[in-house]
Amino acid sequence: MDILADFANPHAPNFDLLWRQPLVIQIHMLAAVASFAVATWQFIGPKGTVPHRLLGWMWVIFMTTVAVSSFFIREINKGGLSFIHILSVLTLYGLVMLVWHARRRNIKGHAGQARGLYIGALIVAGLFTFMPGRLIWHMFFG
Repeated sequence: MDILADFANPHAPNFDLLWRQPLVIQIHMLAAVASFAVATWQFIGPKGTVPHRLLGWMWVIFMTTVAVSSFFIREINKGGLSFIHILSVLTLYGLVMLVWHARRRNIKGHAGQARGLYIGALIVAGLFTFMPGRLIWHMFFG
């Protein structure tokens, strides 16, 4: 019951908890936050412009960093890969398809991949980080 009570008492994030983590976790989290910020801007900003393309490549780099770094984070499954790593493989595939569609000027396919990656890899996976006991949960509620 204490875990649920903590949700009623959120506090400013305790970034000291992040800085005490291994470098790969710090890189993973910072790339994820940057990915979320860039992707959110991409969805509300104008499409097909030079800034959209430049930010898009930045986002692909950030998301690749998030997905690849996840394979070196294995705390959930006692040193082994876990179910969440399936999402990392799907993310890498989705990034390839996102670029493939953009290079072929398939705007509908590109937009669909972008939405899928944003919702699946950033929103859904991001919400998992707030599960009780995980680092982000401790940073905001612990």
